[in-house]
Amino acid sequence: MDTHAFASLAHVRILLIPVGLIPQSSFEDYAAEIRSFEFIRLGEIPADTKDGKAARFLPNPLSTGHLHLSFLTHPPPRSHSPLALLRPSQFPLAVIGVAKWSQIDSLQSLHAQFNSSLADVFPPGGIFPLSRSCFVFEEGEETANLDPGGNLPDLVIVPGIANRKLHIGTLLGGLCSQILAELGVLVQALESPLGNEYLNSSLMPLLPPLSDLHPPLNPLPRDEPPPLSSRNSQPDMSKHSFTLSAAPALKRNASSANSSSRQANLGIQTQKKRLSTIGTSSSHGRLYKMLGDFFLLSGRTEDAMVWYNEALQLFRSSNDPVWYACTLEGMATAAIVDAWSIGQGLHNSAAAVKEPWNDVSDRLQQATILYQRAPAPDGEQMHSLLAYLYCGCVLRHSSLLFAVWSAKGWGPLAFTTMLQPGPKPQIPPTLSHGERDSWINLERLSLITGISRSSISSVLTQLHGPWLLHLGPRERIAMLETMASLYACLGYRRKEAYILREVLGCLLDLMVCGREEDGVSQPSSVPASAGLGIHNVHPVPGGNWGSVGVRLSESAEGNESILKLLTHVCKVLGINLKAVGLGEAGESRSTDRPPSLNDYDEDIVEELREPCGWPELQVGVVREAVAVAEALPDFPAVAQFALSSLKTLQAVLTPGDQYHLYSTATRALMTARRRGDSRAVEYWSGRPIVSISIAPLPAIRLPVEKPRSIQHKSNDIKPLLQGLADPFLYNPRKAIAGQGKSLVVQNELLEFVITLQNPYIFDLELQELSLSTSGVQFKSQPQRVLIPANTLHQVVLSGRAVEVGTLVIRGCSVQAPGGIAREYILPLYTTEEEDRLTRKRRAISSEIGRSKSSGLDRYHWTKAQKHASPQPKETELGSLFRFLECKVVPEQPLLRIRRTSVTHGGLMLYDGEKSMIRITLENVSPIKVDFLRFAFEDSTIEPAQKALAEGNLSVFDTYETEHSLINKPVFSWDQNEAKAIAPNQNLTLTLGCFGKVGCANGTIHISYAHVDDPNHEDSDVFYMRQVSYPLMVTVYHMLECYAMDLLPFPSYQHSQRQRNNNPETDKINHLNIEDDAGWALFSIEVRNSYGSPFDVSLVRTQEFESSISSTATIPPGSVSRLVIPIRKLVLDEATLSKPIPTLSDRQFVVAQTSLSQQEQRAQRELFWYREELFKCVRGRWHETGGMRTGELSFRTQRMTLPMLETLRLEIAKISMSLDFGDASSENEILRNGARHYPKPNEFVYLRTKVTNQSASPVVFTLDLETNPSEYVVHEGVLTDLAVGRLKTGESREITTSLCFLASGRFDISALVRDFGSSEPDSRIARAHVTAIVVEDK
Repeated sequence: MDTHAFASLAHVRILLIPVGLIPQSSFEDYAAEIRSFEFIRLGEIPADTKDGKAARFLPNPLSTGHLHLSFLTHPPPRSHSPLALLRPSQFPLAVIGVAKWSQIDSLQSLHAQFNSSLADVFPPGGIFPLSRSCFVFEEGEETANLDPGGNLPDLVIVPGIANRKLHIGTLLGGLCSQILAELGVLVQALESPLGNEYLNSSLMPLLPPLSDLHPPLNPLPRDEPPPLSSRNSQPDMSKHSFTLSAAPALKRNASSANSSSRQANLGIQTQKKRLSTIGTSSSHGRLYKMLGDFFLLSGRTEDAMVWYNEALQLFRSSNDPVWYACTLEGMATAAIVDAWSIGQGLHNSAAAVKEPWNDVSDRLQQATILYQRAPAPDGEQMHSLLAYLYCGCVLRHSSLLFAVWSAKGWGPLAFTTMLQPGPKPQIPPTLSHGERDSWINLERLSLITGISRSSISSVLTQLHGPWLLHLGPRERIAMLETMASLYACLGYRRKEAYILREVLGCLLDLMVCGREEDGVSQPSSVPASAGLGIHNVHPVPGGNWGSVGVRLSESAEGNESILKLLTHVCKVLGINLKAVGLGEAGESRSTDRPPSLNDYDEDIVEELREPCGWPELQVGVVREAVAVAEALPDFPAVAQFALSSLKTLQAVLTPGDQYHLYSTATRALMTARRRGDSRAVEYWSGRPIVSISIAPLPAIRLPVEKPRSIQHKSNDIKPLLQGLADPFLYNPRKAIAGQGKSLVVQNELLEFVITLQNPYIFDLELQELSLSTSGVQFKSQPQRVLIPANTLHQVVLSGRAVEVGTLVIRGCSVQAPGGIAREYILPLYTTEEEDRLTRKRRAISSEIGRSKSSGLDRYHWTKAQKHASPQPKETELGSLFRFLECKVVPEQPLLRIRRTSVTHGGLMLYDGEKSMIRITLENVSPIKVDFLRFAFEDSTIEPAQKALAEGNLSVFDTYETEHSLINKPVFSWDQNEAKAIAPNQNLTLTLGCFGKVGCANGTIHISYAHVDDPNHEDSDVFYMRQVSYPLMVTVYHMLECYAMDLLPFPSYQHSQRQRNNNPETDKINHLNIEDDAGWALFSIEVRNSYGSPFDVSLVRTQEFESSISSTATIPPGSVSRLVIPIRKLVLDEATLSKPIPTLSDRQFVVAQTSLSQQEQRAQRELFWYREELFKCVRGRWHETGGMRTGELSFRTQRMTLPMLETLRLEIAKISMSLDFGDASSENEILRNGARHYPKPNEFVYLRTKVTNQSASPVVFTLDLETNPSEYVVHEGVLTDLAVGRLKTGESREITTSLCFLASGRFDISALVRDFGSSEPDSRIARAHVTAIVVEDK
């Protein structure tokens, strides 16, 4: 493609064509060696001609100019033939055939192939090329020298020597000499009257064969026109038979071969004299312009300027704007070539009033205006060529300003840029470094040169418009490419993208036209295929395609370049067409590599990213991109573009566009797969995974880790008292997701619940969805999923862990239909991860609306390149992410409850009733169960635990609550019944049940394990499972106890009881009371609130006492009081000093209350004596006429201080009696029990016996009191009588003389206390005796 160099008018174009069987790489290497000669010094060009050709343009051996060369590999289009005289620099003046010598091809065959190639490229009858030569390259120096001989004049051997470049330069110099000589011959033909007439015959004249334009041997005077035949008086321009062909062999004048007269003929005046012979019917301006062009091509710019000036003088007075404009372009080019030849110009620009390039710019601006004013020629071809000249002039003007601007001013760098003849345009160093696109760098160039980017753009804008519509496709593409390149270098990326969109349109037009010309379009008789490019799938009768299906081969050459161009255009407009990756089918992203932070944050960044670009324009460009990819066709690219657009532009796409793009991508992938294309797209729909969780295992299969130390421990009461959710070993209803690693069992089915999202309006299909794991091996099958539109969808994936260890669930691997699998990681949402994401969202949100960048710098990929932050290392990423982990434990046994003795899962009990149930367990696994434990829970446990946890209960209530939980459980079992259960065997166990009011339901938990595993003997832990059996419990509350009381037992003299044989005495004997003293009566009332009678018994279970019972039958709705005697008791001081205990070992601080020390002591005494009382008395009931029995609980009854005094044994035992002091029977005082009958006015002796009943020696004092005391005379004092220190069980008697002065009833009481005790509530002993004083009658 033509690069439209500024100095292209001064370039001698030479066409390079391959000859013979030469590889493309070799052709490119040899062509590069030839292209290394960008110019040749005029002094190095041979000045003599072998065949005596004209030497008008041959240089002087002492010339200092240069001949600029430009090597092409493609010939100009034949549509440019009318420009052969108007723009000779547009055509190759010479052809070089490049061949590689081999043993296969002989020199004669290479020469024949070279001539054949020339005949194909340049049909006969054309002016160009003027010279031709075939270079045959030898590979090495050892190759034998080849001699083409005289029969092959156009064949030149290039030996493989060390200085081959020098040899190629010599050959090129000779070739240039032939070109210049042929130019002289062409000018001689044009100088003839007939040639000049042809030259001025039309806007773009064509010449007949040069043999018809020979100048006459005797030139006519100027005023006499040459005689022309009537047939040739005017060139016949109706025939367009003049095409490019090889120049015919012409006979040259002898005078033209005279080398001695060549110098005289080079003078300007001499040329004018020779031209004076031309007829006066045509202007000389065009001829002068052509002479200027030829001298410019010859490197003689001074002569070119002379002829250009002469032509200008004539064009100013004539109406020939096109040739006038071409002359101005030639003068502008000559000025630049002169400046380059001098090699300086900076000092001139500093001294001049205006910039040196202004003159050149003015000429080009004037030429542009002339092209615009040119009248529209006849014929579309002429109009197209005129538009081509106009566009070339505008590009030349833009290139001038761009070269000066990019080179920082007028100088050698700018000249070199404008004269660059290579196949690629030269970019100055100012625009080839890393910061070339920065606004500062571009504005600095404008400030230095005084040429703004906008001024260059305004000149270049003249090119776009209706002129482009008249260009041919090839020329339009070349112009648009050059425009896009200039806009890109100027930093106008969006203008570049706009132009490149038009380039793509032109390319697609050419593709369509090319397919029609090549017959790719299906004939009307052949029906369209289903996208496979196969013709005649259903042959039409009478068709000419035969009966065989034919698939035409489609060439994909060049498709990649078009797609790159399309991707670049969309990227400039803010569309990333490669947001979805494209790779080979079957490959997937490796899950062994560490997770990338950018990949994980991709969706978050996309969600919060500020939109850039014009949405309506972006949607339109996306449609064009998909259409271009379909037209190529490149079906994987179609899918990539459509899916990338769905991913990045979902917010601005309408539902119709979304569905269209998705269906287009799906159809393209199916077509590509049918055609055998190995490329596929990655998963494109963002992060489809919202969450991953382990499906809760069934309670019967859930393992739990326990230390081996619990194997030999009994049931622990702490879970019951502290309110733990785990009553024995664990509670399967508790979720284990938040407790770190979940425990799963080897080779057992695991289920993972995955939540997927689909933000689009169509159903999203996933060909494969599988778990991405690491650690132990995990076997699972991928699943095909269809996610409904705009919904969240849950999918369950299952698999088995086949090894023991840690299973890490990194995320999921997702694959769309016909795509590449991609892994999406999903770390746990920890506090650190939440903080990191919050900081990232805050940083992105803070940048929204703050335009720190302009233009394309606002795009996120541009910012990412400029502000790329260092990525964390792999170790840092590993510590940053925390994934869902499962601990795979060894295979475990499995039990099930085969049967029970409970009917319909319900249990009905009376309050306090004890019952038994049987449970049969079956081992359904191949592993032995050698560890078995039971744990229970019921509906009464949780309220009690809650009350204990709140801490608002009193000390007594806390103890009673704990006592009920521990000592009165609803369910119980005997651990001695636990036995090993072999595989496929049964075991029946018996459990105890206790009726407790308020219990509505309960659960029996059976924990089991296989602990004797030789493979894990060294482990400190083992794993257990549990099977639960729920029960519905109904407890009937039928007996209510209240009004508990303790009454003093009446004291009777033993001897008196023996004497008095009466019914009361028999009842007392029936109670098994050995002694009158130290007994109390326990009584309680029992109400039957049920509908059946019950037999209720009180049983004395006091230690060291005989067991007796008191039984009564209580009818429904009745109340009965039960009484039973118990021996008084006394507790030691160590027991009474203990605080009220808690069964959970929790200590209550009594000081928190306002009780005094005495009150606290009283509380302790009440508590401990109450506990001792409940040990002495038990209550039982029996269903009248039935078999059901149970316990009657007294725990709800409270003890009062009077009851305490009654129950507590006195500190001492006191025995009192009255006598006369001797043992005679006549003097004995009559007595009846505790009553004595003394006589009045007689002294009697009061004998008081004190026995120490305490556990330690005590000093006692005795106080006596008589009532009424006014009629009693006593000896000594009655208070604080010293008894003395008595040991435990020791007795001492105190005798006191009394005399009753009157008859009547006298009460005598005795009080024994501990001497020296200051406590008012200290223990004391009391006794009394009654004296009935009666006079004898």
